[in-house]
Amino acid sequence: MIDTHRDLPLALRAAYLALHRRTDARFAEHQVTADQFVLLAALANGEALTQRELSDQISSDPSTVRAMLVLLEANGFVKRESHPSDARAKTVKLTAAGKRMNKKLWKAGQPIRDDMCGCMSAKEAEMLLALLRNLTCAINDEATLV
Repeated sequence: MIDTHRDLPLALRAAYLALHRRTDARFAEHQVTADQFVLLAALANGEALTQRELSDQISSDPSTVRAMLVLLEANGFVKRESHPSDARAKTVKLTAAGKRMNKKLWKAGQPIRDDMCGCMSAKEAEMLLALLRNLTCAINDEATLV
């Protein structure tokens, strides 16, 4: 018998960790982590974002994002600049090398996305996305009440 109050958080954690481990393994040859890829992908549309906007977009804390940006900047994948109207903020955008790396990583990660989508129908995948978004909102709303 399934105990959803116990099993749901454990199943979500197991799925996340499986995705994270497999992605890290796929990207190891490129010396980029799964978390760094998420950051690169968030910047892939070409729009410069503040570090705060980037943190919000990838659901990560600002100090973690800053640490990743330091590494990605040292590797030439991102460029941080002073914000044009807020002296306290920095904007971040991909460099040409960062765009190339994002494309390589996107291609390297395709088998993972294929496996994820291949184990369910398109309708089930859409439902899962909707449910995960609902779950995220419910958890975030509860966290703001504390």
